Amino acid sequence: MSSTGTTDHEATGPRGARHERDAADRLLRAATRSGAHLIAEAASLVQGWAVLTDPIAGAVYSTPAAAAADGVHAAAAPREHPHCTQRPAAGAVLVLAAAPTVPPGHACHVATTTAALLEVRGQRAAELRGEQMRLHTTLIRLLLAGHTAAVTETLGGNRLTHVTVYRLSGVDLPTAHEVLWRAVRPSLAPYADAVALVGRRDGELVVAELHHGGDDGRILRLVSRLSERHHLLAGMAGPLPLAEMPTAHSDAAAARHSATPDRRVVPADAVGASRLTPLLPTAPYTRWAGSVLRPLSPAHQHLLLVWLRTGSKPRAAAALGLSAGTVRARIRDLSRLLGADLEDATVRAHLLLALRAPAPGDDDSGRSGSGVGSSPPGPPGPARLESLPDGLLDTEAVRTWAIGLVGGLEPHLRIALACWLRHHARTAPAAAELHVHRTTLAGWLNRCAEHLARNLADATVRAEIHLALKATRTGPDDPAALPRRGGRTYRRL
Repeated sequence: MSSTGTTDHEATGPRGARHERDAADRLLRAATRSGAHLIAEAASLVQGWAVLTDPIAGAVYSTPAAAAADGVHAAAAPREHPHCTQRPAAGAVLVLAAAPTVPPGHACHVATTTAALLEVRGQRAAELRGEQMRLHTTLIRLLLAGHTAAVTETLGGNRLTHVTVYRLSGVDLPTAHEVLWRAVRPSLAPYADAVALVGRRDGELVVAELHHGGDDGRILRLVSRLSERHHLLAGMAGPLPLAEMPTAHSDAAAARHSATPDRRVVPADAVGASRLTPLLPTAPYTRWAGSVLRPLSPAHQHLLLVWLRTGSKPRAAAALGLSAGTVRARIRDLSRLLGADLEDATVRAHLLLALRAPAPGDDDSGRSGSGVGSSPPGPPGPARLESLPDGLLDTEAVRTWAIGLVGGLEPHLRIALACWLRHHARTAPAAAELHVHRTTLAGWLNRCAEHLARNLADATVRAEIHLALKATRTGPDDPAALPRRGGRTYRRL
């Protein structure tokens, strides 16, 4: 029998050895240019396609571009693609699909040589990675310090006007940092349409994507995959103008406190979203909020919003980049400025409601939570945080929402939940007031979370539940009224 292709014997002969040397020389020259050129040369040598695929980033390089999906699928399920030659390379997978006329030995030689050159390029990049990571962290710190002009000049001028910030936390941050670095392939090339800064500071991973008004979602997809694979929690804020980088930075941290294993990346605007505020009559709502917040500057409002979203002063301090003592002092000053006790749970819920109110120019005068229209002007004088104006929460729409949220709770669960919320989600003092063990209270709270289908670890969710309990209260929800049956046990009604 005869064959028109090259036999294995010929491939190992002088001509085959010379052919392999020529292939290695071509791959080496391509490797000195870029990884993309190396993959393109490998595809040319096997007369087929070549893809370098990363578990997080997907296809890193692909020749031709249309083969990217095939390469990713082949790397994910190698047994289903026996015709492909695969090699691990620099933390990724090289996939080659040779033409039928190319000898298997030649395809293996090209794959092995290409993978080795990718490893060399990866080691060289790893040697420089430490310095590059430190540079990225420095640029992030400069943005947070307000030196936006210096950063944009370093990155190539005025094309970068907005920023989207991600803040990630978890146990496996060092590994996640390296994986994300390799997946993002960050570059500080001047005049790029988008630049991703990736750095670790204060025990968390910070990603700042600089762009011109909007991003294409690539970094968000990478952060989502990374969070799932390395069990991280992330908050996202932006796009915002570069001058508002500190605001985006703190908002991302506040959003991260609402993340859960079921929802690992939480946008800041989702944390601010409320199921209650759209039900409120617009005119009295915005009027009351404007009166309450009149003594506060935008910086004051942002500090209070971050504090209320994170749920504690230490967390707010970490999000804002301040010391816990500074945050405590500023909140005390704001409490005096507002003339209200900000340690009261009802006052906090009302304050969050005021901070969420739409701007006066954004409201629709015809919209009302009760569907009747705007209410008449409220009584003269400054509004108070301790109480809400008539017609705000006592509408039929709000009552329906509140009953849908907390209706059906057993009496002992309702009393325990209300007490726990008054103590700002601190189990020990709430259990002491209820005269039950902390473990008992923790079990009740788990049942409340299941019944409400809400994340009780989210401070903004707790504020809305507190308002819903007030709107549906028929008694005092007093711990003294907790049903009991001897000792410290409770009695089901």
